[in-house]
Amino acid sequence: MDLVVIGLGYVGLPLVREAVAAGLRVAGLDRSRDVVEGLESGTSHVDDVSDDEVKTLLTEGFRPTLDAAVLRGAGTVVICVPTPLSDAQGPDLGAVREAAEAVAAHLEPGTLVVLESTTYPGTTEDVIRPVLEQGGLVAGADFPLVFSPERIDPGNREFGLRNTPKIVGGLTAACTRAGVDFYGRFVERVVPARGLREAEMAKLLENTYRHINIALMNEMAMFCHELEIDIWDVIDCAGTKPFGFQPFRPGPGVGGHCIPIDPNYLSYKVRTLGYPFRFVELAQEINARMPEYVVRRAQQMLNRRGMALKDSGVLLLGVTYKADVGDQRESPALPVATRLSGLGARLSFHDPYVAEWEVDGRRLRREEDLQRALDAADLVVLLTDHAEYAPDFLPAGHPPLLDTRGRFRGAADVSVELL
Repeated sequence: MDLVVIGLGYVGLPLVREAVAAGLRVAGLDRSRDVVEGLESGTSHVDDVSDDEVKTLLTEGFRPTLDAAVLRGAGTVVICVPTPLSDAQGPDLGAVREAAEAVAAHLEPGTLVVLESTTYPGTTEDVIRPVLEQGGLVAGADFPLVFSPERIDPGNREFGLRNTPKIVGGLTAACTRAGVDFYGRFVERVVPARGLREAEMAKLLENTYRHINIALMNEMAMFCHELEIDIWDVIDCAGTKPFGFQPFRPGPGVGGHCIPIDPNYLSYKVRTLGYPFRFVELAQEINARMPEYVVRRAQQMLNRRGMALKDSGVLLLGVTYKADVGDQRESPALPVATRLSGLGARLSFHDPYVAEWEVDGRRLRREEDLQRALDAADLVVLLTDHAEYAPDFLPAGHPPLLDTRGRFRGAADVSVELL
């Protein structure tokens, strides 16, 4: 194979698609039998890759497999496995080590090895390199070793792998050139970094920047509400400045794999130097308390109508972490629902992308008839601003609605409150 992609999820499968489109012979290695068998049958488990696209990939030679022997003789191997948080609040590198061991068992001279999984600076050289060199081959001399951070944004219809600049940093200058040549076959712009650690740090900087700025907006939203200031209008006004300002918006928390997770990798690494990373830790504290703030606002809305949260029917709209995708990773909807349930609310949910949803081990009722559910609810909380929840979808006389995403900003309806 020209390329073997290890990990066929939100990062790996789009990579497969672009590489196949560029004429490469591609195999995908995954440890999940359900994922592999699903792909073999032409079924995608990733929002950004359709079933029809998977079927096309298969007809063009793509081979999903559970067998690590597919790595033998591969021209390039790209590792795209998850790196969840460990108990120590650093990256759990178990899947990365497992993938590196599989590569090492089949590594041949000249094979380009790339890590795309997000982690702390130093992982590629200090953790992956020794594993790969166990068989006697030397990184930088016998095979090129590269880190290239994934920049996949699920559901983004404007920017994908092909037209998002790709950062590539190698162990040596020659390694970097090999990585640039590889990605240059199907990515419009490839950006060489000075080295491995610079490429690793660039990914963490991107998401730490977003994490901190979202926390700033979340904190401002809380005190703007107390001051009776429309934070959404404030952001829109500030956003008209053509320089020196980038709009970020508040919400019920942060979700997805990147923003709530990646800055912790950097904080973890900084702590090993004996320093606290106060910006990240403060941002984490602010963003983590947003679900509690949402629940408190929900209680206040019901109290003003002479109702208690206990035994009130609360309808949650949207439970994925962002609009118009089915990805639930780290969705703030879960801690919001957990708190509401713990206070005795009768919960149900609606989400066009989620068929089943569990809170505290209990399956929540999914409302099939949205209009009927709106009529029956005592309170509605919009948690994810799916396109289906257009400003005009609310029926006349709808129950009070807490809008955590600014979907209904500018509406004159007094039954709608913004975060």
